[in-house]
Amino acid sequence: MRRLMLFAWLVLAAGIAVLGFVRLAPSDPLDWNTQPEFTEDKEFRGGVFRVVRSGPDGLERFHRIASHAPRTSVLAGGPADGMVTYITRTQVLGFPDYTTAAQDGDLLKVYARLRFGRSDLGANKERINGWLAEMEAAPQAAAAGE
Repeated sequence: MRRLMLFAWLVLAAGIAVLGFVRLAPSDPLDWNTQPEFTEDKEFRGGVFRVVRSGPDGLERFHRIASHAPRTSVLAGGPADGMVTYITRTQVLGFPDYTTAAQDGDLLKVYARLRFGRSDLGANKERINGWLAEMEAAPQAAAAGE
């Protein structure tokens, strides 16, 4: 019985240490504020690429939405830099996902990926598709209000 309790305490301590690392691990902007070259939408197990014809102000409109999203903060860059990287953390455990958006002429290129694990269960795809849909709806809402 004593060994079982010791084992349980060790497992609990290891779990707390892992969750602490996930929550407190530093995010180096030089590692995350980057994008691979891509020209079309793509989905993979840990995230998505999206390419949207947005016009030259696409990054600014995307930034207004992403920077106000729950549990999301800017890691590096800004619309004036032509590229922004955001960290969005899961609600319960605080796992970080990284989203990098860059303006390329009239194209907005968005790259969302996870940091820990192999699969995000579609969370990045859902979030990015939602932000892009909101971005597309915003000009229509502004035009309807005129």
